[in-house]
Amino acid sequence: MRTVNIHEAKTHLSRLVDRAAQGEPFIIAKSGKPLVKVVPLDAPPTGEANRFGFLRGQISVPDDFDTMFADEIEGEFYGETRDFCSTPICCCGQQDRTSGYLRRRGT
Repeated sequence: MRTVNIHEAKTHLSRLVDRAAQGEPFIIAKSGKPLVKVVPLDAPPTGEANRFGFLRGQISVPDDFDTMFADEIEGEFYGETRDFCSTPICCCGQQDRTSGYLRRRGT
């Protein structure tokens, strides 16, 4: 492994880093005493960093994902009230015993 003094490393840093990135590590020394070792990172090549689609086939998204609960959300914005929520979990905390869903406050 090549050892370079700190002055030479400052002078030729770009070239030394390029060589280290290609798999040729080196040591930087000051007054003959080794200080640091420069080695390439274990990063994946540029083409392998794309993670889009890595869960393909493992999960499913409902067809109505972008419109789920649209009526309930619109009702919350415009102040409309409903007899009970269409989801099993609600902010009101009162459970409807017949359907398993939670009732709105005041009903």
